[in-house]
Order: sequence, then C-alpha cells, then structure tokens
Amino acid sequence: MSDPHKPGPSTPGPLRLGIAGLGTVGIGVVKIAQRHADLLASRAGRPVQIRAVCARDRGKTRDADLSAYAWETDPVALARRDDIDVFVELMGGSDGPAKAATEAAIAAGKDVVTANKALLALHGQALAEAAEARGLSIRFEAAVAGGIPVIKALTEGLAANRIRRVMGVMNGTCNYILTRMENAGLPYEEVFEEARQLGYLEADPTLDVGGIDAGHKLALLAAIAYGTRVNFDAVELQGIERIAIEDIRAAADMGFRIKLLGVAQMTGRGLEQRMAPCLVPADSPLGQLQGGTNMVVLEGDSVGQIVLRGAGAGEGPTASAVMGDVIDIARGFAEPVFGQPAATLAEAVPAQAKAPAPYYLRMTLLDKPGALAKVAAALGDAGISINRMRQYGHADVTAPVLIVTHRTTGADVTHAIERFAATGVVEGEPVAIRIEEV
Repeated sequence: MSDPHKPGPSTPGPLRLGIAGLGTVGIGVVKIAQRHADLLASRAGRPVQIRAVCARDRGKTRDADLSAYAWETDPVALARRDDIDVFVELMGGSDGPAKAATEAAIAAGKDVVTANKALLALHGQALAEAAEARGLSIRFEAAVAGGIPVIKALTEGLAANRIRRVMGVMNGTCNYILTRMENAGLPYEEVFEEARQLGYLEADPTLDVGGIDAGHKLALLAAIAYGTRVNFDAVELQGIERIAIEDIRAAADMGFRIKLLGVAQMTGRGLEQRMAPCLVPADSPLGQLQGGTNMVVLEGDSVGQIVLRGAGAGEGPTASAVMGDVIDIARGFAEPVFGQPAATLAEAVPAQAKAPAPYYLRMTLLDKPGALAKVAAALGDAGISINRMRQYGHADVTAPVLIVTHRTTGADVTHAIERFAATGVVEGEPVAIRIEEV
C-alpha cells in the first residue's frame, strides 16, 4: 500500500527548443511540434515546446505560424538563451555560423540536435569531446539518409554486432539522375539540368553529383560502425559526372544498374571508405531502388544483413528524424555521440579499396584483325580473366566492346588499361566501373 504522505515523482517541465534555420527542414520541425503537441508530450513524458527561432530574413513568407516564438537574428545568441534546453541546428554548412552556434550551445550547457552532416564529418570529434565532457548530447539522425533511422540502428539495435560492412545509396539526387537516365534514355547533361530546374541540386551541385554529400554521410556511419574517429578526408570520392548513357544501357543489358554507392569496411590493412559509381545486380534491393529514395545496408556478424529503405530528404522525413532525436532527449535518454565515448574512438588507418571484385569495362576497338585477342592478352598480362564479353554493332571502323571480368583488384584493372594503349586497337579512354557484390 502506498504511503499517502510520501511525495510522488515530480513531473518534468517542458523541453524547450531553439531552432536555428527555417528552411524546408526547420519549417517541417515547427509543423510537427505544432500539429503533434499532444502526441509528443505523451511519448516524451513531458511537453516539447519551441521557445525561439532564428533565420537571416525575418520578413520572408514561411509556411508556418511563427508569431508565438521569440526571434533571434544571430544563431549564437539563440544558442545562449536561458529559456532553451536544446539547440536545434538546421542551417547547414561545415563552418561559419553553424559551427560557432553549436560550440556556443555546448558551452552554455545545451544539448544539440542537428541535420548537418558536413559539420560533423569535419568537426565531429572535437564537438563530441566537448559535449561529452559536459554530460551533453549531440544527436544527428537527420544528418544521414533523412527519415531512415540508420544511426539508431547502428548505435542501439546492432550494438552487439561486429559490423562487417556498411553500404548504401545515400544521395537521392544522384539516384534520381541515374534512374531517370535509364528510364527515359536521356544523357547525363540533360537530366542534370532537369534536376536543377526541379530544385533537387544543392547551390553547389558538386556536393551532390561529386559524391561529397554522400561521402560525409558515409564517414559518419563508418565512425559509428567501427569505433573510429570520423575521417572524411580518407573517403575515396568519385562522382557520377562521367557516367554516360551508353554505360547505363550496357549495364542494364548485362543485368546490372549503376548506383552511386558508399561502402565502408574494416580490413587487415585498415578502414576502407569509398563513395563511387558501382554496378549492382538489377534484381538486388540496391538495384531496384528508384528515384530519390535512399537505402542503407548493414551487415553484422550476428544479425546478418539488414536493409533500410526510405525517403532520404524532404521536409517531412528529415523533420521526423529531428523530432525523434528531440523526444529521446526529452525522455532523458543519453548515449555517446558516436555510440561509444569520443575519447575511446580509435584513429583508423586509412586503406585504399583493394578488396577484389568483378569489373565492368567498356571500350571502343578499331575494326582490325586480332583486336579482341590483343585486348584479352593485355588483360591476361595484368592477371585478369574474362567472365563475359559482348561486342555491339560496328560504327564505321570501330565497335564498342563490353567485358565483365572475374574478381580482380582496381590496381590490376588500372595496369590492364595502361597496357591497352600499346595494343594499337583501343580508341579513346576505356571506362572501368567496379561491380559491387551485394
């Protein structure tokens, strides 16, 4: 029987948010906080309230009522306000206001929720150490793969697994471009312009098509998966700018699709991190991924393969991930930023991708006797054997040839391509793309 004179547990006060950045995601967070106030309070065990916001242009028309919130023009001032508990950073950018305001929030004793992959990919270790030294949280589910809860999957659900490989399509714009090229039969340049007109590209398009945005995300996942310090500089980056419609068609003809694929795995030589176009089987989950959707594949020694698929960007999905982190903080759930204390994260030895894999080769051969034999000999001299080969219709005095090799290394492929020049039968620069075994 309970003691009527014993005080019951006190109800925690509201969790007070300050939101810096009122673009697509920031307004999405405001809408969720307003539309689902009762639901958030029920699930968090306390009210979740926005107290102040910050953006450069107060007079801009926005799709939400902001009249109830205090307004700051300086994100650092917002981060230091006494009436907020959590600083929600949705401005973007690896340095400048985002970094200064995040550091100010930590110094002022605020937890941080962010969608900023660039900030964490470049400064995550220092920020994590600063936050953990003060018993604070930095949560960033929205920074990787939008609405897909991949950070939670790695830090919580798969925490008992030794991760063998992390792999995924993590930039929806690139996946849109590649699938649009295939489905419409359009060249890269035309689809790139279409994506720009639709507003799918960053202000600096190389962040998307150059693989940089996706590389930031891969570096964060690798740090969590392997207990290492984030090292974006060690990510091998190659964008999709050189993917031709001929390669899209040829890959499809041979049962593959081309994806900008991120892969991280720990090897005996060190940590491999690569973000580059790869061929994947057309009937695999990654091969079937269409449009702007993201997919992350996690492979653990106990659980096997886990496939997570969903919206990788957009107002609703990304704001959903932000609010999921906010609710965890409201519940009092705390964990190290990268899944284990930042001070214990190892400095990984970067390793170039040397794991053997099949390769796709496309080249144009001069119509000369023995041309194929010379190419086969050059491959053989490099230690590469041919799995499949196709020759398509002649164009005047040349003919396109496609080769799928057996498992080999990138170094051997490079060596073979160098030998092609001496054959006198290969015109132009051959195309070589790794085939990822999924």
